[in-house]
Amino acid sequence: MPKIAVMTDSNSGIMPGDGKYPDIHVLPMPVIIDEKIYYEGIDISHTDFYRMQSSGANITTSQPSPGDVTSMWKELLRTYDQIVFIPMSSGLSNTCQTAAMLSGDEEFAGRVFVVNNRRISVPQLQSVLDAQILARDGKSGGEIRDILENEALDASIYIAVDTLEYLKKGGRITPAAAAIGTVLRLKPVLTIQGDKLDSFAKARGMKSAFRTMLGAVKEDISSRFSQLKDDELLKVGIANTEMESDKLEMFKEEMKNNFPDMELVYSPLTMSIGTHTGPGALGIGVFRCHRS
Repeated sequence: MPKIAVMTDSNSGIMPGDGKYPDIHVLPMPVIIDEKIYYEGIDISHTDFYRMQSSGANITTSQPSPGDVTSMWKELLRTYDQIVFIPMSSGLSNTCQTAAMLSGDEEFAGRVFVVNNRRISVPQLQSVLDAQILARDGKSGGEIRDILENEALDASIYIAVDTLEYLKKGGRITPAAAAIGTVLRLKPVLTIQGDKLDSFAKARGMKSAFRTMLGAVKEDISSRFSQLKDDELLKVGIANTEMESDKLEMFKEEMKNNFPDMELVYSPLTMSIGTHTGPGALGIGVFRCHRS
């Protein structure tokens, strides 16, 4: 049975050196702030990120450099036989495509397996944990990749945005639409279904947006995920950009009350998402899981 390293990027919500996940190897995602590169979880905290964002800093995201990716692979292959690398969805970043291309190099072929798991945030985190379970069950790197890719679309995410400012900056909505939405207190609800971030609904205020997302998750569970629910292979998740702790706890309690028989997983939304949503954003979702 090969000794397998499970590797991901910080879009999973796991930061480098996170003591809660000591056996997960994390590639920090770069974020460019006023033309300076920072690495999530290394030299910039979420608090500093949102402070700089709120002060008007120019922020963009980038994929890790090929050198950073292969350097981590080379280091891990000194100790492990194989690597399963689970980056963020290929539809949201070029990280996955670049890594897949690099894994074909002679020194990595047959040893590094890049998973296009088509997820981000809490569902991506679950895929990482699933990879560990499958490795303990004796699956090879290639088998783990195939299983996770086959199950990739068994996940659904909804995100409510508290401010329209950063969607306007990113060109996702026009300045006129942002101005009207701000006056009317409209909160866009976005959805990630596999590879794309799309508009889902609009709601008047965050509480209404949360109710909209709850209804969407319940519909997903009762329809396309009903068999997984019956087989107890589903979890629900919640994630956020910077917000008041009491507000976050209220949303967590509402999730527990609405899904009392399901495990709730929490993780902060990463800077890659926060760049486009700004502070105060809330995401909830449902996703397949493996049981150890």
